[in-house]
Amino acid sequence: MNDSVKYTLPEDRIPRAWYNIVADLPTPPEPVLHPGTKQPVGPDDLAPLFPMALIGQEVTTDREVEIPGPVRDVYKLWRPSPLVRARRLEKALDTPARIYFKYEGVSPAGSHKPNTAVAQAFYNKEAGVSKLSTETGAGQWGSSLAFAGALFGLEVKVYMVRVSFDQKPYRRALMNVYGATCVPSPSTETNAGRSILEKDPDSPGSLGIAISEAVEVAATNPDINYSLGSVLNHVLLHQTVIGIEALEQLDQTGDYPDIVIGCAGGGSNFAGLAFPFIGKKIKENLPTRVIAVEPAACPTLTRGVYAYDFGDTAMLTPLVKMHTLGAGFIPPGFHAGGLRYHGMSSLVSQLKETGLIEAAAVHQIGCFEAGVAFARAEGILPAPESTHAVRVAFEEALKCKEEGVSRTILFNLSGHGHFDMGAYDDYFAGKLEDRDYDEAALAASLAALPQVAAE
Repeated sequence: MNDSVKYTLPEDRIPRAWYNIVADLPTPPEPVLHPGTKQPVGPDDLAPLFPMALIGQEVTTDREVEIPGPVRDVYKLWRPSPLVRARRLEKALDTPARIYFKYEGVSPAGSHKPNTAVAQAFYNKEAGVSKLSTETGAGQWGSSLAFAGALFGLEVKVYMVRVSFDQKPYRRALMNVYGATCVPSPSTETNAGRSILEKDPDSPGSLGIAISEAVEVAATNPDINYSLGSVLNHVLLHQTVIGIEALEQLDQTGDYPDIVIGCAGGGSNFAGLAFPFIGKKIKENLPTRVIAVEPAACPTLTRGVYAYDFGDTAMLTPLVKMHTLGAGFIPPGFHAGGLRYHGMSSLVSQLKETGLIEAAAVHQIGCFEAGVAFARAEGILPAPESTHAVRVAFEEALKCKEEGVSRTILFNLSGHGHFDMGAYDDYFAGKLEDRDYDEAALAASLAALPQVAAE
């Protein structure tokens, strides 16, 4: 049997609750600290940015958090998303491995990001908020929040990393279609943006800079809240619908993954698939390997340090214990814009520190090679970010071939690459470079990490 097999669930099997991995961690997460006092933040410290419902989700230890009815109703537009046994890919790789992927590109915005965008828009609307500011790298998050804003009647302002703003014009066009305003970052609209441009008028931008701009706008305008697409606990919580569905779909196959893989920038799509499996791994003492894959040009988990740091370049956000390259680190302008972030989710970082997950760093040319091979076997063109997971899935499948063993591999195909054809054009034209980070710049960035006595 060479045809790939799709496993679906009926609409009434959309999860009714998100899974909170905090309830099952061996040790509690490190507290988030106020940047001034270095003391744990309270709800009042976060209230200028987020509605209280999301602040509550950020700190809850409940294992399950109910998904509101209106959010589930919107999820029905594309969820449950399919789980696919990639038999054509298995044949192309000539591997004994059994390869599955969870496909999140079926959402209206073409990625996993609406899983949390819809929830965040709902909670802000319930709190009486009418305007949101946010950042975006490659544009998946910006277009997802724009989509959610259109559904719930919210104005959305998106600060898009300049290198991606230039590389991906159709992503920003999609934001406009949904009614959002998209601005290249760094911009002249904020103090943070002007400060960066004064030092480097040609700055390619970074997610850290774009976050600074969006946070500044929200913090200085009482009628605007801030929304973000990765890193924080409540964002990762919303994404766990991916893994919850995948667990039920795998029951149909009789398989269970030996290896779970996801690309990782801030941690949201990786956590969305992996957290429910890691929870099962913890509770049942399973040997499942879980691998977070990041770009070699921005190797947060594999090269960063585990320390308290700011989530943004202008140092406006609270301090979070995470793997970081330093808030001042600006990675080179490679094509996987959604993975160009200096830090990693505190929960993902903690899992790496405790040995519950592994991390791998890969270069972009090899990722695009894997993306093209995947498309030719399975018919789906992966987003540049998703190709990182595809690449390591290939590597693990080929190891199975070399070792003569059959393992079950599951990865998250977090989005399609239909808005990223310029990147694929560059790949076929031989214009892509495997760029590495600047060691001196990284050292300088790490030297500037904030001093926290608790460490």
